[in-house]
Amino acid sequence: MQKRAMALASLVLAAVVLVPATPALAGGNGNGNNGNGNGNGGPSTAKLLKAVTVSGILQHERALQRIANNNGGTRASGTPGYDASAAYVSDQLRKAGYTVTSQPFDFPYYEETGAASLSQVSPNPADYEVSTLEYSGSGDVTGAIVPTLNVVIPATPTPSSASGCLPEDFVPASATEPEVALIQRGTCTFEEKVANAVAAGYDAVAMFNEGNPGRTELLAGVTLGVPAAVPVVGLSYADGVALYEASLAGPTIVAVSTSTISETRTTTNVLADSKKGDPGKVIVVGAHLDSVLVGPGINDNGSGTATILETAIQMANLNIKPQQQLRFAFWGAEENNLLGSTHYVDTLSDEQLSTIYANLNFDMLGSTNYVRFVYDGDGSADPEGIGGPPGSAQIEAVFTDYFASVGLASEPTAFDGRSDYGPFIAVGIPAGGLFSGAEGLKTEEEAAVYGGTAGAPYDPCYHQACDTINNLSTAALNELGDATAHSVMTLAVSKTGFFEDGSRMAKSAQIDVNSLDYWGSKLIR
Repeated sequence: MQKRAMALASLVLAAVVLVPATPALAGGNGNGNNGNGNGNGGPSTAKLLKAVTVSGILQHERALQRIANNNGGTRASGTPGYDASAAYVSDQLRKAGYTVTSQPFDFPYYEETGAASLSQVSPNPADYEVSTLEYSGSGDVTGAIVPTLNVVIPATPTPSSASGCLPEDFVPASATEPEVALIQRGTCTFEEKVANAVAAGYDAVAMFNEGNPGRTELLAGVTLGVPAAVPVVGLSYADGVALYEASLAGPTIVAVSTSTISETRTTTNVLADSKKGDPGKVIVVGAHLDSVLVGPGINDNGSGTATILETAIQMANLNIKPQQQLRFAFWGAEENNLLGSTHYVDTLSDEQLSTIYANLNFDMLGSTNYVRFVYDGDGSADPEGIGGPPGSAQIEAVFTDYFASVGLASEPTAFDGRSDYGPFIAVGIPAGGLFSGAEGLKTEEEAAVYGGTAGAPYDPCYHQACDTINNLSTAALNELGDATAHSVMTLAVSKTGFFEDGSRMAKSAQIDVNSLDYWGSKLIR
């Protein structure tokens, strides 16, 4: 998880002083093991937790696995595997009695079809390890490499480079010969840096890591956010320095090659509304439905999809009547930078936006080396004291109180822009949810509390072909599945709001999502 910029702090600190630590939400913290409610006197969630089983969740996971198997091993947006996944979810929800709609939208589909390369042709032939930045253009360019005028070498102890953030950072490119811009990571987004290089006339871009602690390795897992007109590759700090020093010594010719598909395709969000509940208070319960192109995505995010789908079905089977309307949302193109949830929020009118009571987000609930992560609504675990919009602290407490009531530890995780809560918190909507861990490494302290293997990824198959039904923890699905069902029902049947006077939201400044390092699973700056 990346730290967020200090600029966010003043926007959301009010959340921790406006409201009490424990939410005034009706709905007892019943658990599926003993069936006892121990909340504030509201209805127990015990029957729902008993109904939402690992077996039921796995039924949906098996269906998603079959879909991937029949469609080239993927369920990515813009592919037949995604369309079949959307059809399956829609059919299940209609049978359960929900009003189901599909929300189509166009999006920039991107696929890397071959490995990128960068070689120094002269004066000293050498090959460099590179990655293709997401949404790179495709092609082969051979020309002189030209650094921006404001690289910071040696790197400072903390990030300080603004290389390529302004048009004047670039020497205008040759009008007759191909040239490659050499840009250092830092300050602004990769999208802005590449746009400035293209405007300055460069035919390709080599982006190298900044060089501060934690920013030295190969620059990978990076997105430009929008399609670029030229090839764009990432380098380590050391290789960037080597090319920079070579360019200072004299003309240095490099060959850059990328192979990508970048085109507009159509995908959908699937939205399912409960027939009961106040349409002026809508709880959006979301999980992204798409996988990455290279795998079936049965944990990421078949696990979140299957869990909220089974929760929706069992709430209907039990005839649970929500006070607030429930909208179960299955987002498309999350792996392409939260495009489905962003499209949904962006297309709401001000009046429609005002009806969204809260957003619950469930993205990866079955990691094999899992931790019970809860989104940090009050900001208490963030070094900068940053939390979600007002009301998020109360949603966090629904989860943490539930886990405490059944004797299970939980761990806060930051709102860092990596999942579909992003567009909701950006407009001030309270949010919360669960996460079992992705590519991050489990700490010794976490292993002591949660078991598993310290120093190993939470999910060793994250964004890989091995993210199959064989890469799931049924223990995680059991524990986080119960917490999911409990939180959804608790918020749905609550007769009070998030604040002392029972109201829903306090007015607050919107979070500037441009200050986040992530928008989706990939770095944007």
